[in-house]
Amino acid sequence: MRVHLCVVGRLRAGPERELISDYLDRFDKTGRALGLGPASVTEVEDRKGGGMAAEAALLRRALPKGAVLCALDERGQVMTSPDFADRLGRWRDGGCSDLAFMIGGADGIDPGLRAEADFLLSFGKMVWPHMLARVMLSEQLYRAASILSGSPYHRV
Repeated sequence: MRVHLCVVGRLRAGPERELISDYLDRFDKTGRALGLGPASVTEVEDRKGGGMAAEAALLRRALPKGAVLCALDERGQVMTSPDFADRLGRWRDGGCSDLAFMIGGADGIDPGLRAEADFLLSFGKMVWPHMLARVMLSEQLYRAASILSGSPYHRV
C-alpha cells in the first residue's frame, strides 16, 4: 500500500524536513516487508492567495485516483498508536493500494474536501502547526510499521 502525504505549503531545509525524511525512510524500510510503502510527499502551494478553496483544488489534483483519503483535522478521531497501526493494517488488508493523508494550510482543510475524506484523524484537541503535523504523521507512520512488525520501538 503506497502512502502519500499531500500537504499544503513548501517546507524549507531545516530540522522539520530532516525529521520527516528520516521517519519516512524508516517507514519505507520497515514497511516494505509488510506491504506498506513507499511513502511520498507532495507539496502544493496557493501562490495567488485563494484561501482554503484554492488549496483544496490543488490538493484534489495531488491526490492519487482511487486512494483512501485521510484528512488530518482537529475534529477527527483521536487514536492510540496501536489503534493507528491496526487501522493501517486493515486498510492494507482490505485491498487499499493507495492511502493519501491530507494536511491543510494555516486555516485547515476546506470543508468540502474534508467531507470527501474517508477518515478524519486528529492528533489531539490542540491545533498543531501544519509543518509539525507532517513530522508527527511521519513518526506515527514509522511507529505503526514498527508495531505491525513486532519491533520493540513502541513501548507501552
